[in-house]
Amino acid sequence: MVVRQQNLTRSSSGRIVLKLGHGLDQNHPVHAGMVYMAERLWEKSAGTVELQIFPNGQLGSETECIEQLQRGALAMTKTSASPMESFVPEMAVFGIPYVFRDEDHCWRVLESEIGRGLLDAGQSVGLYGLCYYDAGSRSFYTIDRPILEPDDLRGLKIRVQQSKTSMDMVEALGGSPTPIPWGELYTALQQRMVDGAENNPPSFYSNRHFEVCRHLSLDEHTVVPDILVISQRIWEQLPPHVQVWVQEAADESSVYQRRLWREGTEQALAAVQREGVTIHRPDRQLFIERVRPMHESYAGTPIGDLLARIQEME
Repeated sequence: MVVRQQNLTRSSSGRIVLKLGHGLDQNHPVHAGMVYMAERLWEKSAGTVELQIFPNGQLGSETECIEQLQRGALAMTKTSASPMESFVPEMAVFGIPYVFRDEDHCWRVLESEIGRGLLDAGQSVGLYGLCYYDAGSRSFYTIDRPILEPDDLRGLKIRVQQSKTSMDMVEALGGSPTPIPWGELYTALQQRMVDGAENNPPSFYSNRHFEVCRHLSLDEHTVVPDILVISQRIWEQLPPHVQVWVQEAADESSVYQRRLWREGTEQALAAVQREGVTIHRPDRQLFIERVRPMHESYAGTPIGDLLARIQEME
């Protein structure tokens, strides 16, 4: 038996039950990170707090889950930072191409006051950020021809996330951005509604998009982290000591997941090559130069100020 105390769910034995919905499959390294969090939370709370995970979009799309968090109808979700920009405008900075110099620079930013500030920025709209998960670098993958320079995107429909910045990025590089829900992308590629998409290697592999797209071009245009978010309404109903357990378990899962991500990326690249995908490594500088006007367009705006702070960080 499960009962509700306002938006907080408890079992008949008094155990707090937190439900987490996300759209990834159960073999994905980010899902494994959340499973680790559930285990650590169970251990820290001596079985008094249970995190139940619902993968594969069972509870809705990323945007639908975020909206459920705002109402307090769902406790937690894992979302890419890109859909979050519709709720937290500052998150748009992650969709700007080539913001980070490399992976180390990215994580120095995420673990700094800048990163924590972005997690906190959603509280005003009912969303409390717990931690970041590594989602690697996003690159283009296509059905018929590789993307070796920006001009290769001309005339191609490229699936993007529901994010204005993601759309602007593809347009700046010369492609035609086409927002499609993640769960519908395989069919869209199969039916050639789009010519390609962009994502990280583990997602390209685990969702079997390699069966349709035979070219993966590692231009690494954006580093868009995943974010673990809890409903502000539910967070405020948790006793302070439970909040500590939840935050500690989330932080520990982030460290654990980053190790899994590195391994998963190497395994995914090797696996798609075995499946006959050709991996290309284009000159990133060609793409960096093409999007420079996009960077300059943010001058004098809050996003521009944030971009400058990120680029100033050693």
